[in-house]
Amino acid sequence: MAYEELSNSTIFPLGNKVEGNFIGDAYLHMVFTDPTPLNTAIGNVTFAPGAHNNWHSHKVGQVLLVTGGEGWYQEEGKPAQLLKTGDVVNISPNVKHWHGATKNSWFVHLALTPGETDWLEPVNDEMYNKL
Repeated sequence: MAYEELSNSTIFPLGNKVEGNFIGDAYLHMVFTDPTPLNTAIGNVTFAPGAHNNWHSHKVGQVLLVTGGEGWYQEEGKPAQLLKTGDVVNISPNVKHWHGATKNSWFVHLALTPGETDWLEPVNDEMYNKL
């Protein structure tokens, strides 16, 4: 999918390019940051093909709502799961994981993140390239 086609098909604006803790081009648009009533930040994250974040965990947990494209989600010690539009991932507190686009598809999700994120090491390129 071309960049122009992607930006015309997404629900929320593309946002700003994310610097640090990501491999490849990823963009973030904060949809919701008000502490009431849910006390959770909601970010629309858009990954270009091949883009993904570093390993990380969330002190309170996280929920991902996939709104477009195809991507990967992987918890440490488990196989990667292919994600598609409409999938929901409920990530428990302090679970080390990463997520991002497949090599050939844009990937867009809403990330509901109520607490702090602990950023860790990059995903091994050899492992990602085998997916």
